[in-house]
Amino acid sequence: MPDVVVLFVAACGTALATGLGAIPVFYLGTRAAQLTPALLGFAAGVMGVASVAGLLAPAIEEGSPASILLGFAAGAALLGVARSRLDSNVGFMGRSGPRARTSALVFLVLFVHSLPEGFAVGTAFASDRAGLSLFVILAIAIQNVPEGTSVAIPMAAAGFSRTRQFWAAVATSAPQPVGALVAFVLVEEIQSLLPFSFAFAAGAMLSLIALELLPSAYAGRRWLAPSLGLISGALLMLGLSFVLGV
Repeated sequence: MPDVVVLFVAACGTALATGLGAIPVFYLGTRAAQLTPALLGFAAGVMGVASVAGLLAPAIEEGSPASILLGFAAGAALLGVARSRLDSNVGFMGRSGPRARTSALVFLVLFVHSLPEGFAVGTAFASDRAGLSLFVILAIAIQNVPEGTSVAIPMAAAGFSRTRQFWAAVATSAPQPVGALVAFVLVEEIQSLLPFSFAFAAGAMLSLIALELLPSAYAGRRWLAPSLGLISGALLMLGLSFVLGV
């Protein structure tokens, strides 16, 4: 099977993993919001270790300081521009009102940041480092699950059906297969882009942690749940990194 097909299937799998996060909301309803701080902390821990161990470390080993700094800055800038473009006065899937706007904002934020996550998957897949592609793919899939929960919670409060909650969660990760294919093709054609692409994806993902995930996790001023989630996610990925030799 061609590498590009394997990559596309894997990236679609990470997108479908987002829908799994909606399932607890089916049964807990808005009570699932109580789990959100811990889940967001967990996602931040997973993504943080994946960004540093799976992206920045290979970039530093293989690229020049200039290419790494430029790539990191470009990735951070992409996320910043995308966030600044979001409109808070929108409806969502035929509904309006405060809860529908909240649903729309969560959906849009997650949709926008899914593209650099796809870049991370495609860049890792193009690398010849043993175990790296599996490490990054698993990291993205794991952290997609709590993001799906984040999408479903406001949608449940707004009265959306379970089916819409599930597929809206999956749709937030729709850019991931596209970003993965774009990054893979570019790096395959221009091997010198690999360190830049690693740093670019790391910059976008670490900016997402700093600007979205951690502020949201700690918004309620309760430190224990998000901190435990953060530590658990980081330890999980450190263990996976050790097992895969990344």
